Amino acid sequence: MTKLLLSVHVLAAILVLGPIAVAASLFPRHARAAASGGPAAASAALLHRICRAYTVVGVAVPVFGIATGAQLGVLGDPWLVASLVLTALAAALLIAAILPGQREMLEPLPDGAQEPSEHEDRARASRSQAARLGMLTGVFNLLWAVVVVLMIVRPGSTTGA
Repeated sequence: MTKLLLSVHVLAAILVLGPIAVAASLFPRHARAAASGGPAAASAALLHRICRAYTVVGVAVPVFGIATGAQLGVLGDPWLVASLVLTALAAALLIAAILPGQREMLEPLPDGAQEPSEHEDRARASRSQAARLGMLTGVFNLLWAVVVVLMIVRPGSTTGA
């Protein structure tokens, strides 16, 4: 049973978190191009939908991780507790900052905002928002990289890994 749980956990992490990491990383560039009048609006909207949909399915990753940890009897091990804390931080960052930031960047221009100065202001704000989202996405991806390292190295493990 442990091997099955671990397999589902690892597959879910790869197949769910991977697309979120890629789509969230690509989103700022496409959203910035769309705000500058480029044809990338459809791509940005698709990347946001991918992030949103996979976030919902992403709950499976910690659920199967906790089930695997319980099967192995390591739920109290510091490396697993640290991994769970980092997972919660990554999820909070995604839900509280990245997804809302993406949604905000996808909002259309208000009616009558065709003045050149307003367009320039919107483009400037879009670049700033895109940079902020890029930074947040980098932190999100870094959190997952640390979790992966903790899962592999497992400090204090007696398995010799």
